[in-house]
Amino acid sequence: MSDLLDPMKNPFTFAVPFFLLCIVIELAALKWLDHDDNPTGYALKDARASISMGILSVFFLTGFKIVTFLAFVAVFTYVAQWELPVDTWWYWVVLMVGIDFSYYLHHRFSHRVRIAWAGHQAHHSSEYMNFGTALRQKWNPWFEFFFWLPFPLLGFAPWTIYVAFSLNLIYQFFVHTELIDRLPRPIEFIFNTPSHHRVHHGSDREYLDKNYAGILIIWDRMLGTFTEEKQRPTYGLTKKVDTYNLLRLQYGHYADIARDVKGAATWRDKMGYIFGPPGWKPADPAPEDEHALPTR
Repeated sequence: MSDLLDPMKNPFTFAVPFFLLCIVIELAALKWLDHDDNPTGYALKDARASISMGILSVFFLTGFKIVTFLAFVAVFTYVAQWELPVDTWWYWVVLMVGIDFSYYLHHRFSHRVRIAWAGHQAHHSSEYMNFGTALRQKWNPWFEFFFWLPFPLLGFAPWTIYVAFSLNLIYQFFVHTELIDRLPRPIEFIFNTPSHHRVHHGSDREYLDKNYAGILIIWDRMLGTFTEEKQRPTYGLTKKVDTYNLLRLQYGHYADIARDVKGAATWRDKMGYIFGPPGWKPADPAPEDEHALPTR
């Protein structure tokens, strides 16, 4: 546990100076270009909110680490039928690929189940796409546990799960930018790139719920959630939040769910508001076009 919580043994710690350097370089390159009708670059209030959410997320994620680590150790020690060898090259390859696929599934779940979306939507609330937005992290990782649970069960040492996920997050930082256009075709085909991830942050109808990838875009290609960047996305949520208040950004959608559940006429409707997709309504429980949902 002490090793897990030691910041000097976390790959993310060593990446932080590079994150800050990249933000400075991006700022210099963009020269603070801001336009109300076509925002690009950085806006001070927006960047301040993003960075603040990133800093505070460290405390929430530390608490999450402690609870889940104890659970994973219990599963690894008392339930797993074998222990995989950490000191082999294939262990880390399998784990990194497995964590990346698990991230894809969790990310997709977070967009298609409203109670999970309530925690994730804070990351999408910025109308800018830059390295600062990459730090706009959620404080509510409630469902990640269930998507990571198979790894200790299969014999992966719990501490290695956090190392692999940290490396996955470090990679994802660099896809949050408009400075990089399309990369060579083989890279674009296999890996998540800035072009692919700009699509994911778009609120345009054709971009909603696409490109969930962490590192490998092949999961989206294989499972039908991939689309190419055709025009510059409109970033942010389909329902503008119009606030920089951190508590409202992080917890405002939970309040919306509570209000909808309170006003629901039946238990079926109450469950629909919680576990249905974002924008679910009792009059339209299974819309033919999921992208037509109005409150995503």
